[in-house]
Amino acid sequence: MTARSLDMLAVEKGVGELLREWRERRRFSQLDLACESGVSQKHLSFVESGRSAPSRDMVVRLSEHLEVPLRERNVLLVAAGFAPMYRERPFDDPELAGARAAVERVLEAHKPFPAIAVDRHWTILASNYAAEPLMTGVDPALRTAPVNALRLSLHPGGLAPRILNLPEWRAHIMERLRRQLAATGDTVIAGLIEEFSRYAEGVDEPSQAHANAIAVPLRIRMREGVVSFLSTVTVFGTPTDITLSELILETFLPADEETAVLMQRFAAAR
Repeated sequence: MTARSLDMLAVEKGVGELLREWRERRRFSQLDLACESGVSQKHLSFVESGRSAPSRDMVVRLSEHLEVPLRERNVLLVAAGFAPMYRERPFDDPELAGARAAVERVLEAHKPFPAIAVDRHWTILASNYAAEPLMTGVDPALRTAPVNALRLSLHPGGLAPRILNLPEWRAHIMERLRRQLAATGDTVIAGLIEEFSRYAEGVDEPSQAHANAIAVPLRIRMREGVVSFLSTVTVFGTPTDITLSELILETFLPADEETAVLMQRFAAAR
């Protein structure tokens, strides 16, 4: 987010209104937040109503207790009249070389099974070669940068026609996006939810078996057979950079022996 867009948001809404919105999104009462953050409820009320200006320390403290994403903490700071605190660098920035190397090591170590790194809007930043065999028949336009991992999965021109449990997988993705929207308020995520909902029109609902499962696999039909994966997510634990705070590594583990054997066969044929 640029300084200009930060300033625009700060003009549109004051810091008090923004803090109140985050408090309500996290379902905190004023009393709850005041007690947890060590701020008096009266002072918090005055800040939210615009009758009192918070200090920089107070904005940071409240942001931490409300688990406000780093990107949005900068918005709060600018709205309160302070400079942004957190930097955002492109993923290929030289200063992120160490983090990129760590990501590459995870992707490489996960072979022969697929693994990807995505940003907050699910744009693929890096991947390992094991994802390639799954892409047979995908519309080339969906693989033209920037590539959205979820659109690649759910679009009728993507993997969707070959996903054997598409209703369950789509429901899993949509619930994931709704949680992300609730946590961040990101309008781009809201747009993805709307887009993917259109893909689901006239499609069967998830089966009851999905509701009783301990995890939702991704089952894809390939020419050589059916592969089934369970996904896991890794994030950086203590980032102070916006880009790293929003980076997600998603790794796909074989859900059965047949998938493990088939993916190992693909790797050996390279």
